[in-house]
Amino acid sequence: MGPRTTTDRRPRSAASRSRSGWAPAAALLLALTTTCAGCAPGDGIAAALPGAAGVGDRLFPTLGNGGYDVTHYGLTLDYTPEGNHLKGTAVITARATQNLSRFDLDLSGLRVRTATVQGARAHVARSGNELVVTPAKSVKEGEVFETVIAYDGTPRAVEGDDGGLEGWIETDDGSAALGEPTGSMTWFPGNHHPSDKAMYDIRVTVPRDADGDFYDVVSNGELIAERDKGGTVTRHWRTAEPMSSYLAHVSVGYFDVHNGWTRDHLPVYVAVDPDESEDAAAVPRLVPEIVDWAAELFGPYPFSSTGAVVDHLPGLDYALETQTKPYFAEAPDESLLVHELGHQWFGNSVTPRRWKDMWLSEGMATYAEWLWEEQRGGRSTDEIFQAFYDGTDDEAEGIWAFPPADPPSGGRVSDPPVYGRGAMVLDQVRKAVGDEDFFRILHTWTRRHRHGNADTGQFLTLCESESGKDLTGIFDAWLFAKGKPPRARGA
Repeated sequence: MGPRTTTDRRPRSAASRSRSGWAPAAALLLALTTTCAGCAPGDGIAAALPGAAGVGDRLFPTLGNGGYDVTHYGLTLDYTPEGNHLKGTAVITARATQNLSRFDLDLSGLRVRTATVQGARAHVARSGNELVVTPAKSVKEGEVFETVIAYDGTPRAVEGDDGGLEGWIETDDGSAALGEPTGSMTWFPGNHHPSDKAMYDIRVTVPRDADGDFYDVVSNGELIAERDKGGTVTRHWRTAEPMSSYLAHVSVGYFDVHNGWTRDHLPVYVAVDPDESEDAAAVPRLVPEIVDWAAELFGPYPFSSTGAVVDHLPGLDYALETQTKPYFAEAPDESLLVHELGHQWFGNSVTPRRWKDMWLSEGMATYAEWLWEEQRGGRSTDEIFQAFYDGTDDEAEGIWAFPPADPPSGGRVSDPPVYGRGAMVLDQVRKAVGDEDFFRILHTWTRRHRHGNADTGQFLTLCESESGKDLTGIFDAWLFAKGKPPRARGA
């Protein structure tokens, strides 16, 4: 994300302008019983239990849900910008990871009209941001089941724990749906934790405006269909690679669309709000250039298309690495563009397993900025590192507040230590192992965990196994220790 006070939401400074398992008692109950009160009457499934309301993430305890793994979201949305009204149907295909008597979905606001599981009417109840779904018949472990939720209302923007605005945000000509870390639950029900990735089909129907023109709709993946019904138009976007829900995105408004190709014949789709067209004139050229450059350093680009959305949303103060097309609230500078495109490898394809692992995403995207600046004839990575260590870099303020791998709360996952000090960890590893081993580590990381989730421990193990070196001292001092290390390695 881009600037470092938000979720990339990497915070945007003036310089960068960028933003569970069951409890032991439950396990004992399962071992001692063959039926439970939570089973639907007469359904014949032994020991069906409710899925957990949360996945046990320390930083966001109620985010996500247990008992199932989503494989696909089919979202059909009918949106009227005048009045900001949303009518939606979510078809959620999932596999049960336990015998389920009921399960939760994360949903904030909006009215649920109907719910079915496997075609049969299901009972729903609301508790805060939890939508509790009780199917007519319990779901067996390993069963692939389909849940359909019909809902409507006025989607809202919410203030995240980090103080940033997220969710369904109205713009001067439409809206932008931005989800990091919790905002996606404001516009569709789901399992909203990064550890549960799925494929998406997003169909959005919009009307003509007062002048008779259609609103544009941009989302993740590729535009595979467009249907003009006279008074409305429906655009169908498909994401065929797994995606965490916080990276799902819809922009409604007016955009100039620029199509192109990377050197490897990857399609490029850049949508620019006309109010930003002059300042964003270089973006359609820079996107394929940066993607080609990054592919050499980090490994093959992990998705079937790339691009960007440059909106006009003054005051948002962050950008977001929405999958395949990062979102910018205004025309980005090169550094911010590099950061968000770097996330396509680090954060989007290889996604942190828990929110405390966010430094693996933000630190690496920040280090991509350092590498780009050096490649473009600016400061070397050594000079940038030292400027951060000395506190003279514009982004250095606050980087010693806590260890990058241990944010104290969910509201701090987008704070400076996760970005700047996270990048410093990587630079220290690079100095210790040398360029050949370091970039081999990055290639191996993006290949081994492509389209999956990974955590800090796995990265540390990979660094040592690929380099053959004991890096405990570096990680202890730069990644886990409180305060500023006594000196910069190699300084």
